[in-house]
This record gives sequence, structure tokens and C-alpha cells, in this order.
Amino acid sequence: MPTTVHIPDPLLKSVDRRAKALGISRNRLVIRALEQAVAPQATWAPEFLERLRQVNRDTADAVDDMLAAVTVARRSKAPLDL
Repeated sequence: MPTTVHIPDPLLKSVDRRAKALGISRNRLVIRALEQAVAPQATWAPEFLERLRQVNRDTADAVDDMLAAVTVARRSKAPLDL
């Protein structure tokens, strides 16, 4: 649905520079930013978990145990595929 949004000129210039650097349209960049802004923030990035696993075997086991406990305890949503 078409929507009009007023963006200050300096911010719009920054948006255009970033979109160009990413090789995407301004519209695509704005959509991505809005999707990130409204997405639930209760997830862990796979890179975060992988970094913890690289510390040592005990930490890796603890991360796996923690992830399993969190996954089992989830009630409102299906477990995430991490």
C-alpha cells in the first residue's frame, strides 16, 4: 500500500548513500530497516552462539544446554531453528 513519509533531507541523503553502498533501492533499505525495527528482539544471532562454542569445551556444552533449556521452555512460539 503506498504511504507517504516525510524524512529530513540529511537523513534521506544518508539513506541514499547507504542504499547505494549496499546496491539496493532506497525503498528496499527502508523496508529492511522497518522490518528490523518491528521484529522481536528475543533471538540470539547464530554468530553469538558459535563464538561462545569456540571458547572451550565446557563453555560449548553450557551453550548447548542453555539453548536446549530455552527451546524446551518456549510456550508461545515454535522453537527457532538455530
